[in-house]
Amino acid sequence: MKIAKIINNNVISVFNDQNEELVVMGRGLAFQKRPGDDVEEAKIEKIFALKNKDISERFKTLLYEVPMEYMDVTEDIIMNAKAKLGRDLNDSIYVSLTDHINFAIERNKKGFDIKNALLWEIKRLYKDEFSIGKEALILIEEKLHVSLPEDEAGFIAMHIVNAELNEEMPNIVNITNVMQDILNIVKYHFKIDFNEDSLNYYRFVTHLKFFAQRLFSKTYLESEDDFLYEAVKNKHSDAYECTEKINGYIKKEFDYELTSDEKLYLTIHIERVVNR
Repeated sequence: MKIAKIINNNVISVFNDQNEELVVMGRGLAFQKRPGDDVEEAKIEKIFALKNKDISERFKTLLYEVPMEYMDVTEDIIMNAKAKLGRDLNDSIYVSLTDHINFAIERNKKGFDIKNALLWEIKRLYKDEFSIGKEALILIEEKLHVSLPEDEAGFIAMHIVNAELNEEMPNIVNITNVMQDILNIVKYHFKIDFNEDSLNYYRFVTHLKFFAQRLFSKTYLESEDDFLYEAVKNKHSDAYECTEKINGYIKKEFDYELTSDEKLYLTIHIERVVNR
């Protein structure tokens, strides 16, 4: 394996046998080296294989500016998120989260921490991601000796949600707001408080996350199974009435009427979350 490009003393890029560019990190990996020299494989600590060329280029640009220890911590946070969530994350998180943590630490050292206006919603709607965010703060304090406020756990959680849904950050804010509005409609329709530790609440919130994503990407669930829709509508009339309120909200705010399938699944989830 030969060096294709030197980014700094600790970071290089190489090409593998499939002619794909890899970003390789290791202490002193490029010290006194030139492009074309052999890579000292014993010094390799991490290899990043970013499939998207644009993301790969932005990542390399970021590596010129960000200390290697910040990169190490960010990689650990991402690996922990993948393991805890049991799913892959969009490669863009390597750029967005690294950049965010770098600036968060810089701001903190200057005594300028930013408040997270959505912290309350994030805690309730993205519990798994927020838990990972809190673990990330512990890791940052242990490895970088910087104590970031809880607001930053919320920001880290949003970056993880962003990578899960493959959305831009402004869309994640919009998705979160729609989820909260729908939960409020259900809460006030039935005059209840949710059991936020229940499995059905977790399922409902997960459904709302992907429902709101479909809403903003204009990709909707549709099928020809009117029989099941009518059966659920008649059997769970209270939940269906609440679904119609949600439909009215969607129509007013987004000028769109829900499909039968969207109403069907909303009704089923509402019935479960309020009656079990």
